[in-house]
Amino acid sequence: MWIARGELRDQRFGLPAGVSSVTFDRARLVNVDFSGTRFADFSAHGSEFESCDFSGAVFERLSMGITRVGGRWDGAGWPRSVFRDCVFRRTRFAPFTFFGNVRFERCLFERSRLRDQTSTFEAEFVDCVFRGRVRNINFWGRPTDHQAALGRDRNDFTGNDFTGAELDYVAFHHIDLQAQRLPGLPGYALLDRISERVEATLPLVERWPDARHREEAGFSLEFLADRALEQNDDQALVSPLDMGRKLPPALREELFEAFRRMSSGTSPG
Repeated sequence: MWIARGELRDQRFGLPAGVSSVTFDRARLVNVDFSGTRFADFSAHGSEFESCDFSGAVFERLSMGITRVGGRWDGAGWPRSVFRDCVFRRTRFAPFTFFGNVRFERCLFERSRLRDQTSTFEAEFVDCVFRGRVRNINFWGRPTDHQAALGRDRNDFTGNDFTGAELDYVAFHHIDLQAQRLPGLPGYALLDRISERVEATLPLVERWPDARHREEAGFSLEFLADRALEQNDDQALVSPLDMGRKLPPALREELFEAFRRMSSGTSPG
């Protein structure tokens, strides 16, 4: 493992011969080209990356905001790493990347392999752009632990643009969805009063002749309501897939259309 410190700017990044793992410790990198580099291990601790290009980079193991470098973490302080105006285009993020105490500002995630990411509890995203498929990732508005060490009880998550993204199993926890740019119809709708809409829609589902379809839709709608209440004050970004992934596509679309047009005072007809 190579430990990099100090400042590096306006150049191509190169690892020493025979080295494939690096930790950046209190380092500052400006306009550094990491494109196409393959890392067996990449870690950042209290470091800053500005206008860096990670296009086509491959991370086999990735920790973007670690607690310490060497020794045992005292739990009292957790330095934040920042990626500002960086490009992650077709970047291969390691599955289950440890994001840690990291902040992304005005970064581009374009067709990156950004999937299977659940260790994002402390990560902040501000004015970032997401394009392409984003699958199985959690975004958190509140850090779930270590708030004293982080020095905050909220994660900044605002101004992010998902209009060019395909979201699949993406969860927003305690995040102001109105403060983001989200994809719209025909594939998505940002809706309020999810639990009321579910209550109003279930009678329509109960009249379907196929018991399997009724069961699939009923379970999916109730799960959607529970998640919206728990995570985002009864709001959610809803897609036809939320109506029931095992439903026939035509039935899914029909239910989605009815769901987004309903409220507690609307009869299912």
